[in-house]
Parts: sequence; C-alpha cells; structure tokens
Amino acid sequence: MSEHYDIAIVGAGMAGASLAAAIGKRASVVVLEAEGAPGYHATGRSAAFWEECYGGPDIVPLTLASGPFLKENGFLTRRGALYLGRSDDEAAIERFVQDFGPTGATFERIGREDLLDLAPGLRAGWDRAIWQSSCADIDVAALHHHFIGSARGDGTAIACNARLSRAEYADGRWHLELADGRAFVVDTLVDAAGAWADEIAALAGVRPIGLQPMRRTVVQVRVDPQPASDLPLCLDIKGDFYFKPENGRIWLSPHDETPSPPCDAAPEEIDVATAIDRLEGVVDWRIEAIERKWAGLRTFAPDRRPVFGFDPRQPGFFWCAGQGGFGIQTSPAAAHLCASLLLGEAPSPGSAEPDVSGIATATYSPERFG
Repeated sequence: MSEHYDIAIVGAGMAGASLAAAIGKRASVVVLEAEGAPGYHATGRSAAFWEECYGGPDIVPLTLASGPFLKENGFLTRRGALYLGRSDDEAAIERFVQDFGPTGATFERIGREDLLDLAPGLRAGWDRAIWQSSCADIDVAALHHHFIGSARGDGTAIACNARLSRAEYADGRWHLELADGRAFVVDTLVDAAGAWADEIAALAGVRPIGLQPMRRTVVQVRVDPQPASDLPLCLDIKGDFYFKPENGRIWLSPHDETPSPPCDAAPEEIDVATAIDRLEGVVDWRIEAIERKWAGLRTFAPDRRPVFGFDPRQPGFFWCAGQGGFGIQTSPAAAHLCASLLLGEAPSPGSAEPDVSGIATATYSPERFG
C-alpha cells in the first residue's frame, strides 16, 4: 500500500532538513533518509563557520542572506577570520579584494603588527592578511536539530533507514519504492542527497549533472601553548590550510579536495601528515598529539555553484544539490530560495525568514547545464 504526499525529499542532511522546514505547512512532505539518523555524513562532520567570502563571489548572496537568521536564532558565536599571506602572495590578496569588493562582503587588509595581535605565534614571513571581523562559528548540531524539529512540528514525516531503490514517473506522479518494500506516491521528487545526488537522479531516469564528491580532512591536535579561545579562524589566502581553536585544541585541515565516490569517508594518513606539515610552517607552536581525525565529502557541480530548481527535462524532479563546503552557512537562505521555486511562490521580503527576494535564481538553476 503506497503512502501519498505532495513532496518527497531524498536526504535529511542540512539541505533536506532546511528545505523541509522552509516548506512548513504549505505541502505534505516526507523526507527519505538512507541512514539510521539524519545528518550522518557531511552535516555531522563539519567544522562549519559562517564566513562571508567562503565559496566564492557567487555564494556571497546566499551567505549574507543567511546571516541574520543564524545570528538572531543563536546559532553563531563570533570568531573573526584571517586570510593569511606572505610577500609572494600579494597577487592573491589583490585578487581577493577585486573579487569580493563588489559583493557586499565586509573585510579589510592588515599588516604584520595587527596580524600578531590577532594571531600570536605566526612564523616570520606571514606579514599580511585579509581580516573579517564578522566570521562566526556555527552550532551545526543545533541548527540541524532546529530544522528537523521545525519540519516535524509542521507535520513532515521523516523516515530513516529509507533507502530509495526505485523511482518511476508515470501519470504525472512519482512512484517510489524503498529497499525495505515501503512505497510512496508523490507529485514532486526533491534530490537533496548530497554526495549521492547524481546517483538518485540516475535512479529516477534523470540525466546526472556531473556532481563530484570531494574528500575533506580535519585533524584535532593538542598544541603548546594552548590556543586562545578567541583565536580567529586562520585560512591560507592560496587555499592550502585552515585552522581554528576548539575547546582548547586546534581543528586543522589541509584544505584537501580529493575526488571520491559517494561513501562513508575516512581520512588518509597522507592528508593528516600534510595538515601537520602545513601548520608547522605557519606557527611556532609545538604539536604534542594528534587526538582525532575524520573526513567528510563536499559535493560540487562542475562550475562549483549549487544546483537549485526543477530539472528542465524531467517534470516533477527538483534539484537541491551541489552545496560544496558552504551548504551549512547558506542553508537558511538556500532553503527559502528552493521553497519559493518548488512551490511557485514569490519570496516574501521583510518576514522573519531569510530575505532571498534579491537573489538571482538563474545563477543556481539546473538549466545552465543545457
């Protein structure tokens, strides 16, 4: 016996959960999560921060629109961010200024003296930076829990251990079957499956976009001296590392992007070693121990912009995918943008929700792939 809903969302990570919450009471929704609990993969492994320029100029509108929601609901803790550079990185710093100056992001250039006040222990040669005072840590678990709770409160059904095994479009509706035999009939199928988004599309007979999961490694290290709790997020202007303090430790990444099939990602020792080597080249702290290491997948479209909207060839199939490493910091705005596209309703500026009325939806449309 099939269950009937207006919309089925495949994936209960941050993308699927936030979209389900944004739809609210305006449609009957079921979220199908293949794992035993929502947020097991990328969402549950993120060292997320809200940083206005992270992801590139095309992502800034989504980030800025998400900021007020995240701040007003208590999901942000101010941290600040430094894009670090040396003398031979001057061209990269100039490009940063040129790329992000017109976007509305706020930042300033600083030199060695101000830099050492913000980040003591930097080795000689690191003498210039971009400073962003607005950068903040995101309480990822609380944000995801908020979206899940909001969706459930509005009547959304969230089914775990619900791996999709068949999706067929017939008579203007999707007929879905799960691996355990459960069946659903829905008007619209939303692909919010993260690293598995292209696989879900292929299962539904929709041409994949070419989404590529990339492995990202994070290492927790104990250092001497212990980092100050207010140390900013420190990123390499060339994209070779980032690190930040976390409960008296350092969370460190070599900023790796290793192509991977969709999987339960695990760190590689070479990436852990690379992360340590790069940190030692930046600061004069002594690394006492590697305490934890993990990896997650960040999934990108070929042009590294997210994909939001109905597929141009397949009726009733909606993409909410390709959010890369910026999906959490942009989730409030992205969800409301997708909700307006999905339901055919104009965004409502001035409400308590993120204002996405000025965001150009064509930037993220699947129609750009031809």
